[in-house]
Amino acid sequence: MDRKDLLALATVAVILLIVFPALLDGFRLNLVGKYLTYAFVAVGLVLCWGYGGILSLGQGVFFALGGYGMAMYLKLEASSVENTKIQSTPGIPDFMDWNQITELPLFWQPFHSFPLTLILIVLAPALFAFVIGSAMFKRRVSGVYFAIITQALAAIATILIIGQQGYTGGVNGITDLRTLHGWDIRTDQAKFILYFVNAALLLGVVVAAMFVRDSKLGRILVAMRDKEDRVRFSGYSVANFQIFVFCLAGVFAAIGGAMFTLQVGFMSPSLVGIVPSIEMVIFTAVGGRLSILGAIYGTLAVNFAKTSLSESFPELWLLGLGGLFIAVVAVFPNGLAGLWRDYAQPFIDKALKLRSVDPADPGAEVAKQAAAAAE
Repeated sequence: MDRKDLLALATVAVILLIVFPALLDGFRLNLVGKYLTYAFVAVGLVLCWGYGGILSLGQGVFFALGGYGMAMYLKLEASSVENTKIQSTPGIPDFMDWNQITELPLFWQPFHSFPLTLILIVLAPALFAFVIGSAMFKRRVSGVYFAIITQALAAIATILIIGQQGYTGGVNGITDLRTLHGWDIRTDQAKFILYFVNAALLLGVVVAAMFVRDSKLGRILVAMRDKEDRVRFSGYSVANFQIFVFCLAGVFAAIGGAMFTLQVGFMSPSLVGIVPSIEMVIFTAVGGRLSILGAIYGTLAVNFAKTSLSESFPELWLLGLGGLFIAVVAVFPNGLAGLWRDYAQPFIDKALKLRSVDPADPGAEVAKQAAAAAE
C-alpha cells in the first residue's frame, strides 16, 4: 500500500476504534456494530463486482450461512438439558420441540464444537460459492444472467429456511441466544467488546482485500472485467479467477453474518432474501464500487439514513433507497469515493503542497506564487 492508502486506512481505524466509541452511547454503538457487519459484504462486492465485473445479487445467502452457523452454535449452548428440562425432549432447541422433533438433526451435530463452528463458517460458504461458481463460470455464464441466477438463489434460500421451520426456526429465525462459552453476550459490556472485535475483523478483511487488489491477481481481475476474451486468449483461466474472487466475497459475507449474530443476538430469513441482497449492492455502489474503504463509508451512510428516515417516513424509505441508487448510477457512478477523489482530494493536495513550503524560508513566498502560477 502507498502512503495515501495507509493514511486512509488509519483514518478509518481511528473513526471505528476511537471516535465512535468515544461519542456514541451503548445503543448507538451497537447499532453501528450492526452496520459494520454489512460492510463485510460490501468489501467483498468491491472485489467481486467492482474489480472482477461479477455482479452478485445473492450475497445475502452467504451472509446467512455465516449467521446461521454462529446462531446454531449459540442456540445449542442455550439449549442444554438444564435449560430445556420443561420441554418434551430436553437438550434440543425449543422450536424443534414445538415441531415434534425428538432428536437433534445430524447437520446440527458439528455445531456443538466452537472451533468446528468457526471452520464451517468459512468453509461452508466457500464450498457453496465454489459449486455455484464452477457451474456458472465454467460454462461462461456471466453478466446479467449470473446476477439473475444469484437473485433466484437468494429467493430459494429464503423459501427453504421458512419452509423447514422445525430445523431452522422458520420465519422467526433462531432467537434467544444467550451465551458464548458461558459469557453472556446480552450485556452492555459484551456488546461493547463485540463491537471492537467486529471492527478489528473488518479492518483485517479490508487489509486482505487491499492485498488482493494490489497484487497481480487484482490486475488480472481488472483485465477480465474490461477485456475478458483477451485475458482468455493470453492463456489465463478466466473461470478459475472468477471462481476464486466469488468464493472470497462469499467468505467475507459469511464472516459478517457470524458477527451480525453475535452483535444483534438473532438470525432470521429476513436477512437472506432478494431485498437485503440488493441493499448490500446499493451499499457498495454508494460508497464506490472501486473503493474498498468507500464500501465502509457507503454502508454506514446508507444505514444511518435508513435508520433516521425510516423512523419518520417509513412508507417512503424504500422509494428513497431506489432513488438513491438511481442517483448513484446517473449522477455520481463512482459513489462517495469518486466525489472525494474528484473534488475533496485535489483541494487537500493543493493545501498540503502549499503548506509544505517553510514559512521561515526567504523564498517561501516566491515558491507559493510559482506553485500558484504553475497550476
